[in-house]
Amino acid sequence: MSATADPRTYDLDALRGRALRRTGGTVDDSIPELARADADLLGLALVTIDGSVSSSAQADVGFSLQSAVKPFLFALALQDTDGAALDRVGIEPTGEAFDAIKLESGTGRPPNPMVNAGAILTASLVEGDDVAAREQRILAGLSAFAGRDLEVDEAIARNEHLLGDRNHALAHLMRSEGTLRVGADDAVAVYAHACAVVVDARDLAVMGATLAHGGRNPVTGAQVIGAAVARDVVSVMSTCGVYDGSGRWMRQVGVPAKSSVSGAIVLSAPGVLGAAVISPPLDERGTSVRGHFVSDALSADLGLHVFGRVG
Repeated sequence: MSATADPRTYDLDALRGRALRRTGGTVDDSIPELARADADLLGLALVTIDGSVSSSAQADVGFSLQSAVKPFLFALALQDTDGAALDRVGIEPTGEAFDAIKLESGTGRPPNPMVNAGAILTASLVEGDDVAAREQRILAGLSAFAGRDLEVDEAIARNEHLLGDRNHALAHLMRSEGTLRVGADDAVAVYAHACAVVVDARDLAVMGATLAHGGRNPVTGAQVIGAAVARDVVSVMSTCGVYDGSGRWMRQVGVPAKSSVSGAIVLSAPGVLGAAVISPPLDERGTSVRGHFVSDALSADLGLHVFGRVG
């Protein structure tokens, strides 16, 4: 990285200024709380694996994780089942929509843990005897990833649960296939609760850095998940994290990432850093317009492309 910028001194506010000039995109309106999001919100944060944290203006504005929770649900499921979660969810990319009512042919498994069916399934595999116990385990796990106690926006959780018709359909389909082994409504409730966990860009960058650092939180020093689990999660992020745009993302940006309808993107550059950006307007694939621009710029300026590192 000698010919590139140092992430510990990188000027995130300058990048933010460049990104603010980008226009386009539409704020998601699937639930009322998302529809009310500030379209001008733009926060950025970087966390290196040696624990250096940097952030821009608005990096402390809270938002719900939504789909950005999916890699961390997968991580917790793998950790709590000693890897057996891989028997219940696939890891192959799909060209289908993130909420497509479709499972793997012949197995009845969700295609991967980064689509809704997969996340509902992995949330159901996290340790806990009932809904409340699994919700508590997930909140504690996400808090360990972030390095501080997180909270849930209960109004968002309630609307995610009540208005998630396709998620309920997916859960019932997985129940009928024998893949999902808890009640369909319970599974959706746990997933909705996880999506409603509130973070800011700094929190999400720490979470991404924890994955990039082999499961060790670089700020707190806590080993949140095993190194092999972190490797598996980041691998699936690279192929499935941006849905049917994942191939284009990895060619252009080259950093494993997960997008979210809240406008968040979390990035994990293995052995280097985690980063996060929040900007609600989305493109037609559900990826933050400004977030994509920021991710591309960070990759180029910091030399993060996993297939572009030479020497």
